[in-house]
Amino acid sequence: MNQENRIPLTPTWDHEDTSRIPYWAYTNQDVYQQELEKFFYTKHWCYVGLEAEIPEPGDFKRTAIGERSVIMVRDEDRSIYVVENRCAHRGMQFCREKHGKTKSFTCPYHQWNYDLEGNLQGVPFRRGVKQDGQVKGGMPKDFKPADHGLNKLRVAERNGVVFASFDHDVESLEDFLGPTILQYFDRMFNGRKLTILGYNKQRIPGNWKLMQENIKDPYHAGLLHTWFVTFGLWRADNRSELKMDKHFRHAAMVSTRGDGGKNDQTTNFSSFKESMQLHDPSFLDIEDEAWWGGPTAVMMTLFPSVVFQQNVNSVTTRHIQPNGIDSFDFVWTHFGYEDDTPEMTQRRLRQANLFGPAGFVSADDGEVIEFSQQGIEQNAAKKAVAELGGRNVEEADHMVSEACIRGMYDYWRKTMGV
Repeated sequence: MNQENRIPLTPTWDHEDTSRIPYWAYTNQDVYQQELEKFFYTKHWCYVGLEAEIPEPGDFKRTAIGERSVIMVRDEDRSIYVVENRCAHRGMQFCREKHGKTKSFTCPYHQWNYDLEGNLQGVPFRRGVKQDGQVKGGMPKDFKPADHGLNKLRVAERNGVVFASFDHDVESLEDFLGPTILQYFDRMFNGRKLTILGYNKQRIPGNWKLMQENIKDPYHAGLLHTWFVTFGLWRADNRSELKMDKHFRHAAMVSTRGDGGKNDQTTNFSSFKESMQLHDPSFLDIEDEAWWGGPTAVMMTLFPSVVFQQNVNSVTTRHIQPNGIDSFDFVWTHFGYEDDTPEMTQRRLRQANLFGPAGFVSADDGEVIEFSQQGIEQNAAKKAVAELGGRNVEEADHMVSEACIRGMYDYWRKTMGV
């Protein structure tokens, strides 16, 4: 690794593999700034939204890539553009609405106006003002609006999902995902038109990588989450697989629902509540869908920015938006398919209560990430242990493994130059 590509003034990764993760990876500000540059702003595709969120020309959605505010917008010709929410004049974040419809974007500071593609099309007093028979002020004669448009990102769309990159030389989205993960992506987003069912948003006081770890970690799912263990939705004795791309940055945890109930696997689990009953059994009114092809749950982590979740009939995107070394926003978009029956839509909405900031399952994750960050910050010289299933990075046909976490940090180390 060239010296100029190494992280300066940072403790070294002094373990031979990634079964030990130094706490400074979650607490060092210099490391965090380089993560933003190397993972969110260069060489990676990041999730920005679903086409269904901007169905008509002029529809837009404000979102984020890393710490940068961006706007996904549909132009009059129905093309989708993603532009940075930063006026080319004085750098103001001009768009404040989360969603809306417009014919153009105008910065309120000095009224610079841009078309939906991001081209500058209006500059007040560009040619000055007339006073006493003379033209005074204005932009220089060589000022060219074409040189002062919004920062336009490269955009990739696949089966209703929109990604963008600040890096126009990034590899194709398909190569970025790789054939293994692409198979699971196309299973969930198979070309059927999507419909938006609703949103949740939470701010979690923890390092953004802890959420990537959490969804790459089948170990906790059958231990922490009472719902999963008791009702058999996701636990260690279910038939399952762990899949990764060739770089180990993306992963898919695949599981088929079991019968639930008590057995040898649950005898000593404090999270197993044999007496737990539902007042409303419709929460477990699960209908097999033809596109599942077997698994009842697939949790995909696309590094660095998004989780795609199918857990029984609930389908959701979870967008990771870092806002500091110890905080990130987590935005949930619950969706369905245009050809869903009304009964299926209601089923998806009911099961969405399992997930989200106050979900019967997912509330646990936000809490343990917060507590993990607090423990890590107590002594940044220590290391986390990720040895379950061995110390190597390899796919598995069971859930008793932390291989996907080790894989992510193998990629992280190579890219960060640690």
